[in-house]
Amino acid sequence: MATVRAPTLSRWRRTLRLAPQLSRALAALVPSVTHVDNRSDFLGKKPHRRHPGILQLPHVQLPPALAKAAQLLLLESTVADVEEKVQTLSNYLWSRHLPVEPEELQRRAMHLEKKFLENPDSPQTEEKLRRAVLHALRRTTYHWQELSYNKELSLVYMAARLDGGFAAVSRAFHEIQIRIPQFQPQTLMDFGSGTGSVTWAAHTAWGQSLREYMCVDSSAAMLGLAEKLLKGGSESGKPYFPGVFFRQFLPVSPKVQFDVVVAAFALSELPSAADRTSVLHTLWRKTSHFLVLVENGTRAGHRLLMDARDLVLECPHELPCPQLMASQPLACSFSQGYHPIPFSWNKKPKEEKFSMVILARGFPEDANRWPRITQPVLRRPRHVHCHLCCPDGHMQHAVITATRHGRDLYRCARASSWGDLLPVITPPESPPSSKQDPPES
Repeated sequence: MATVRAPTLSRWRRTLRLAPQLSRALAALVPSVTHVDNRSDFLGKKPHRRHPGILQLPHVQLPPALAKAAQLLLLESTVADVEEKVQTLSNYLWSRHLPVEPEELQRRAMHLEKKFLENPDSPQTEEKLRRAVLHALRRTTYHWQELSYNKELSLVYMAARLDGGFAAVSRAFHEIQIRIPQFQPQTLMDFGSGTGSVTWAAHTAWGQSLREYMCVDSSAAMLGLAEKLLKGGSESGKPYFPGVFFRQFLPVSPKVQFDVVVAAFALSELPSAADRTSVLHTLWRKTSHFLVLVENGTRAGHRLLMDARDLVLECPHELPCPQLMASQPLACSFSQGYHPIPFSWNKKPKEEKFSMVILARGFPEDANRWPRITQPVLRRPRHVHCHLCCPDGHMQHAVITATRHGRDLYRCARASSWGDLLPVITPPESPPSSKQDPPES
């Protein structure tokens, strides 16, 4: 893969810059890190609850045609105890860890062998020692298994993850739309496409411009299910929208590129770091504009995405993720509300917790960027708690008040949510603090 240093969204910033005007907000200091971005009229005529850092979507809902097709397919299926199987699969996928690498297994085996040898009561023969080490490894090592999606498991996965996956990817696409509104992709590739939720989310976001959707999944059963969903739940129906192609392998030609490439909840299904590296290199080569990676909002999912980021680029601030540098690492995740498919067990709105990285080709031009809110905003009488991931590579716990920081910033903070951007910038005259505040429990 060609070496690409720090590609960012900056390629598109040339057409997005606002003309410098007098801001409605006064310059105000958030202790040790940030002050209001007063170089431009960032609010314009918008109310505070719609300031330009707002990225959160209202509760997402599946397209009616997709929800109806999913209901029909499950109604016609012969899967027994669907609700129980859906819950079991959901719990399993959420709690899943990455497979242990062979090098790490070897290191653990050597450590266990050393401990056994130091114990006078340990097995004396080499064969007994080997068995004891293997037994201890089995008890203490996560046993990762590759999931084989047959027709039944594919249907259960559809019932468990179609709506939540759609919500997470819709949120990622929404961020691109908000920050680069003039971007109109024509081609998209979805690696590990599963039930096709990425294709439906992309059509919802950019259906007026997209003309080709490439769905790639190793499971023939999954591809068949995705095609049925596209045709209203049948094999012979007319596709809800055209230009969707299904295949089990990535396109071979290195010249074939796509405007948007997505891998949603797919990298964690690969059996090793070497496989993930190979796939990521291929996906990045096939990306002409944006590579969108989405995983569970767990520490395992976040760590996987940070490793993927390091293979391709460093973002959002070209520094190590501060969440991983903390004494107690947390997952950097987002939360998106959605209305689930109206199955009998889905009666209330839900929240999809996920991690994402959006990688873009280009090079950084402007180092001053707004920090992202990384935890739920705590709104208290006359003050607001915001945990920020700042462009200087540090986490900042900002306590914002109208008296100290100005009415505009205070009201923007109160209107913001987890995952939004706060309109403040790092003051150039103040060097970033090396001290990090511990995250609140």
